[in-house]
Amino acid sequence: MTAPRGRPRKDGRGRPAKSSGTDMRQAILDAAEGLFARHGFYGVTTRQVATEAGVDTALIHYYFGAKRELFDAVFLRRAEILNSERSASMNAYEAANPGTMTPLGVITAFIDPLIERSMTGGPGWKSYFALVAQVNNTPTWGGETMHRFFDPVVHQLVDTLKRARPDAEMADLYWCYQFLTGAMMLTLSETGRIDQLSEGLCKSSDLEAVRARLYRYCAAGLEALA
Repeated sequence: MTAPRGRPRKDGRGRPAKSSGTDMRQAILDAAEGLFARHGFYGVTTRQVATEAGVDTALIHYYFGAKRELFDAVFLRRAEILNSERSASMNAYEAANPGTMTPLGVITAFIDPLIERSMTGGPGWKSYFALVAQVNNTPTWGGETMHRFFDPVVHQLVDTLKRARPDAEMADLYWCYQFLTGAMMLTLSETGRIDQLSEGLCKSSDLEAVRARLYRYCAAGLEALA
């Protein structure tokens, strides 16, 4: 006998069977990610997520708990990938350039994995970056969320920049990150603002144009301060 649609098959202990449970869990995360990216945390209900994912609302509570726990699971899923890739990218850059690192090289190693994911990873990554940009600009709880999910790799960036520019003040490096993350997340959210502003001369979806400019822009600001 098969399980009803939207309900996981159970194993001998009454838990969801691994294959169906994994598929449904990912479907819920995908649906929630898209909805949160379009409407924000407060503009989405678990019922809407369930409808989008094609599952019962009770299944969301079964796998994730309340809406905030679902949101955190959405945030964590891709944050772990990005943190790992950015950390590895900075480590590889430093290993290949002992004693000769530049702010441009460090910043490129930090940002480029995000650009690459946005260019090649499909619509889920586009939604995720739009969501992170929202959270990064949410005063009430955005800072705390970014702190929980991204601080270790950001500290690695700041420490690596300090090794590249030992004379730089730590306060200046943290301010540089503040300005860098604003430019980076606005760019990755691809709002279309620059398309309208430039009357089509520039396109927010042109991430190769971003690559040719964003890293040098951020590095030049750091050099000016350091």
